[in-house]
Amino acid sequence: MRAIAFSAHGAPDVLETVELPTPEPGPGEVRVRIRAAGVQPFDTALRQGLSFGFPVTFPQVLGNEFAGTVDAVGKGVTEFAPGDGVLGWQLLSCYAEYTVAPVEQVVAKPEGMSWEVAGVLSASGQTAHTALEELKVGPRETVLVHAAAGGVGTFAVQIARDLGATVIGTASPGNHEYLRSLGAVPVAYGEGLVERVREAAPQGVDAALDAAGEEALRASLALVGDRGRIGTLVSFDLVEETGVRAIRSQRSRERLAELVALHERVGLQVPIAGAFDLADAAEAHRLSETGHLRGKVVITVRPEPGSPSAPGAGGNAT
Repeated sequence: MRAIAFSAHGAPDVLETVELPTPEPGPGEVRVRIRAAGVQPFDTALRQGLSFGFPVTFPQVLGNEFAGTVDAVGKGVTEFAPGDGVLGWQLLSCYAEYTVAPVEQVVAKPEGMSWEVAGVLSASGQTAHTALEELKVGPRETVLVHAAAGGVGTFAVQIARDLGATVIGTASPGNHEYLRSLGAVPVAYGEGLVERVREAAPQGVDAALDAAGEEALRASLALVGDRGRIGTLVSFDLVEETGVRAIRSQRSRERLAELVALHERVGLQVPIAGAFDLADAAEAHRLSETGHLRGKVVITVRPEPGSPSAPGAGGNAT
């Protein structure tokens, strides 16, 4: 199978197409022919040389979330069958034509959900869901979401609104109308941020989620009285100093199913900032690294002509 991997740390150009053995599903696993895979900041950082404690083995495949069609099932799998549309996550294996994942990391894809949206739901969506759960956001509260137009922010705004909270979202002015469409009150970054938030939320701010960095985190400290209700996804070096929460995604099949249900119930918006073919993964990384994107970047995987999974070809599911 084709996959995208890197054999040295560096700029996006280190990403290359490689041929790898097609994986076989073991007991309790499914093999998925991938149709879409999300691009995460984790992917670009790992490529650059930040290991986060994960062992890197060259050539290293990237990608941690996927959507596609079940191609084969392992022993004991009864929940899925070949041909089923699914989405889920699997570590460092999704920039590829196929991946294998435990059924505990896979849920059914609704018919009306596009492959691109399904491919980017698992990572940022579950991170946002985890954060709001840990910050105990609830009805009639006000939550401040920094970098609200980005991948995690887009999900956090909508999940918080579904929980009954008022959302103040920080973003560049060009994204303010977008935030209003999600149901958030937009506020611009930069000098005077604290005063602008106070003006937008005279009732006060109950909780804050930092997905932007130190400036956003320190603004949150001035706005939220309980530091246990301030969480950061990026400023981990300041957690001990400030006493805020370090938020790390807690993924589960149940959490992902809740996000799928939210998409079905309220039409969860998941804008695609850019979609790139598998062979153009380097371009996807370049776009992701520009920052301040609206929504998510996704890699789409189209089978090569003549391959077993190409349209019109005979399948190899077992």
